[in-house]
Amino acid sequence: MTSKHFNKNHYSNPIWLFLWIFLGVVSCKQHKNEAAHEAMVTVAPEEGFVPIFDGKTLEGWQGDPKYWRVENGNLVGEVTPATLLKTNTFIVWDRGQPADFEMQLEFRISEAGNSGINYRSEKVDSIPYALRGYQADIDGRINYTGQNYEERKRTTLAYRGEKAKILAQTHAEDPQSLRNNIKNNAWQPRDIFGTLGNIDSLKTKIRFEDWNTCKLVIQGNQLQHYINGILMSEVIDNDSVNGRYSGHLGLQVHVGPPMKVEYRNIKLKQLD
Repeated sequence: MTSKHFNKNHYSNPIWLFLWIFLGVVSCKQHKNEAAHEAMVTVAPEEGFVPIFDGKTLEGWQGDPKYWRVENGNLVGEVTPATLLKTNTFIVWDRGQPADFEMQLEFRISEAGNSGINYRSEKVDSIPYALRGYQADIDGRINYTGQNYEERKRTTLAYRGEKAKILAQTHAEDPQSLRNNIKNNAWQPRDIFGTLGNIDSLKTKIRFEDWNTCKLVIQGNQLQHYINGILMSEVIDNDSVNGRYSGHLGLQVHVGPPMKVEYRNIKLKQLD
């Protein structure tokens, strides 16, 4: 049996003393890192935000169960070869129609995916689970993610990287006026009053087929879309004919090839 008695002569040697001090510092840093990690895991949600998806059920949401489900704590929208869509479909939050609010969530989408977050929207009576209104666009190839697109209405209001003032619809009394104000899938009466960065450079800030954060800041006629903490588009909607100040929230799966989109940590904060 070997003895484990303390030998003070070891620590009178400078090399042993250095090792003893070094190991003590490493151990101290390790404990601090573990404590910091624990603090990050248990940090309280940002003040005022309320979860609107429980990660276990679709309670509080209405959508076609053919396309929407809960899986591994995520709200999943999926189109398969057997369930191809003829019209876009949404899962709609049924606990209110927010006016001014902030919304936070995380999303992940497949390469062929096309989705979006609708807000201040109205239901389309003639089509089940369809919405018309503002949308924070999301797509798998990251061509449109971050832009402001108005579903079934004025189409693109601001591309990624744009700060746009939306002007009044011209000749609103004409039944064809809405269609006539749209060209190349974008609303024409608009003024680009600033830039947030190059559309392709901003694309590099968005992770491909991985989790990204999205924040919407919607107040008055100012509509801001953030991805991974970066402001991607901003709309000032001065169109008194088409602008809306409250409405439904919903998540979309789009007509097209098979796709999958996942959402999690969906939180809402109502603003005064």
